[in-house]
Amino acid sequence: MNYSKLILSFVLTIAIFFALNSKFGSIPPIGKFLNPYTGVWQNETDESISGSISIPELQDEVTVHYDAQLIPHVFAQNDVDLYRAQGYITAKHRLWQMEFQTFAASGRLSEIIGDAALNYDRQERRRGMGYGAEQTLKKMAEDKTTMALVQAYADGVNSYIDQLDPKDLPVEYKLLDYQPEAWTPKKTALLLMYMTKMLAGGDEDMANTNALRLFGKERFDLLFPDFFDITDPVISKETDWSFIDVPQTPSPHSDPVLDSISEIIDQPNPDNGSNNWAISADKSATGYPILANDPHLGLNLPSIWFVMQLSTPDHNAFGATLPGALAVISGFNQYIAWGETNATRDVIDWYKIEFNDDRTQYKLDDKWKDVSVRVEEIKIKGKPTYKDSVRYTHHGPVVYDKNFKSDEALAGYAMRWTGHIPGNGQKTFTELNKAKNYNDYTKALKNWVAPAQNFVFASTEGDIALWIQGLLPNKWEGQGKFIMDGSKSENDWQSFIPQEFNAHTKNPERGFVSSANQHPVDEKYPYYVFNDGYETYRNRVINAFFNAKKTFDVQDFKDLHNNNYNLKAAEIVPYMLEHMDRSNLTPDEKAIYNEIKDWSFNNDINEVGPSIFRQWFGKLYDLVWDEFDVDDTVLEKPYTYQTIYLLKNKGDDAFMDIVDTPVKETAKDLFLIAFKEAATRLKEIKTEKGDYTWLRYKATHADHLLQGLPAFSVFDIPIGGDRSIVNATSEDHGPSWRMIVEMTSPPTGLGIYPGGQSGNPGSKYYDNFIDDWAAGKYLSLNFLQSSTATDAIINTQTLTPTTDE
Repeated sequence: MNYSKLILSFVLTIAIFFALNSKFGSIPPIGKFLNPYTGVWQNETDESISGSISIPELQDEVTVHYDAQLIPHVFAQNDVDLYRAQGYITAKHRLWQMEFQTFAASGRLSEIIGDAALNYDRQERRRGMGYGAEQTLKKMAEDKTTMALVQAYADGVNSYIDQLDPKDLPVEYKLLDYQPEAWTPKKTALLLMYMTKMLAGGDEDMANTNALRLFGKERFDLLFPDFFDITDPVISKETDWSFIDVPQTPSPHSDPVLDSISEIIDQPNPDNGSNNWAISADKSATGYPILANDPHLGLNLPSIWFVMQLSTPDHNAFGATLPGALAVISGFNQYIAWGETNATRDVIDWYKIEFNDDRTQYKLDDKWKDVSVRVEEIKIKGKPTYKDSVRYTHHGPVVYDKNFKSDEALAGYAMRWTGHIPGNGQKTFTELNKAKNYNDYTKALKNWVAPAQNFVFASTEGDIALWIQGLLPNKWEGQGKFIMDGSKSENDWQSFIPQEFNAHTKNPERGFVSSANQHPVDEKYPYYVFNDGYETYRNRVINAFFNAKKTFDVQDFKDLHNNNYNLKAAEIVPYMLEHMDRSNLTPDEKAIYNEIKDWSFNNDINEVGPSIFRQWFGKLYDLVWDEFDVDDTVLEKPYTYQTIYLLKNKGDDAFMDIVDTPVKETAKDLFLIAFKEAATRLKEIKTEKGDYTWLRYKATHADHLLQGLPAFSVFDIPIGGDRSIVNATSEDHGPSWRMIVEMTSPPTGLGIYPGGQSGNPGSKYYDNFIDDWAAGKYLSLNFLQSSTATDAIINTQTLTPTTDE
């Protein structure tokens, strides 16, 4: 008998088995991934939500109704059961997403992705994300009620994880070949830190310092003014601030540190922001206040929001929740509605630190003070653990030192950030969910530290309000624009603005409140607030809209949410057209010129004007600010509004001159040069895509959180808008949740977001809202008033206490 073929066949079989069940580089074990019983095929299913599930430690039965959109309506008999059920249900639909975000927040991606994520993980550890989450957790632990609810949520998540069969693991676990771990209250704190970084994790101190050193103070102040010539703040200019009796911190007149910085940690998307507004009963066509909110965040799948109704005999809330956190974040209950926009306050400052010879101490007021060292152990899949020692001063973590993005042996740069200050923001939302009036709303806000938010409010009692809430440093004039000397305590944050003096308004005479990430106040506010990249266009369109007529209805709110008017273009394009030399345009360029001349400044999907403007102004902007293209130096170019101001009012300024040309250009010259460059690119785009309508040019898409998974993403979404437009939808960013609530009794709500309730790419509920969202349509939110209601209910699941056998 010929045994050689038998042995060879046996060896090959073993080899194939080993290969199919082993991971090579970034490739998952193909055998496990394609296994028909436990692999990816098990995820190609629609959720069937019914029957009874046993949940440990429930006190009473919980009823969960699902409507046709897979929105769960949760009815519990007490808060602990409610949030345990919320944890369980959220995990059922979004487990991988909620856990992945906490891995990203804590700098643990290397554990599941490998050493390709090491630099990212080091950055997040040095940013102090884990440290900040620990401070938040300590603060929450001081409130036994909050901590009991956070623990119940964690227990609910773990109840779901414990019941999971391998075949039911979300597909991303199978793709990356790892298992979910137990949820903890710290993970909820990390999720909150993830949002804090997204909304309050940016600063321009390093870039400003470089600009000050390169251009001087006079030029810096021209380019980056504290206030623009047109300011339409969140809180009306007519506000009387005379009640404020705690003064601004006096300036120590210290000089900034003019160090040159070549590289900084990643910054959040500058377009992270939102719109919100509310009108009074008198301004409402129906006599009921109406409130709207639309947070502008990344267009990701699974979507950042998960819509739920959370009800007990004491309260009944409905709206958008954050997977991983308790309660409704943007929504309404029987009595009030609320929503948030980013206040974009400057809450990060940088201090240069001087170390002693062995870096165990740092100088403060001519004395040496001990540093504390936090050893960050970063586990790397398939490789040894990487250890990074991060030094902490009283300011916070020393992010940059000789081991990270700096080559100074005995110096570093420490971050002072409100994100590291303990706060119980989770309590803000559990309290808002049960609030009944304005006083309850303001009481709930007092727990909020960071990120600073514009909290809008409306009630069935007829009140509307808006508070700019957060723990905000009481800075001296100019503090925080540039790097400060960390060896002098006079440069520290000396105090915080008392909470009651945070800018706010209730029932203003104009009949509406609104915010769109613009400047919070005007110059009369008695505390220092400098221009931290405040929005300058959406807010003016919104306020002009509500000043245009006496009353408004829900349809008006829908129209405003989906408003595509480009005020930025309307304020500069006619000027550019008028002042550009057209005498030597080619026939193709003349055709493009006529196209934008005929544009009515609406960024609708079938228009070509928005595409021409994006190209033209983009080229122009880069030509104006070519002085900022400096190698190995972090710089941020001036804001769009100030750029347009200078083009119109200082067209012969030295900044208009192109650095690499022998002649002196003016704004008029740049208009033509930029137009010709734009026309060339637009012709290329037409060849590549067939045309340059806004639909094809912008090509809005919603990417899966793992950016390398196009099969789980959605492309070419037919929606207009853009940055600086009320419908702030760009390529991969925009209104992540649109909500409108009319304060009838009980309130009636509409909502939509670009995704779907399921985190499973194989489910019909994964992205089923996107088409309606793009078309400006809304879902009617079925606000059930009792667990026995049957309106629009498709399935019901009962969560029951586990009983001893």
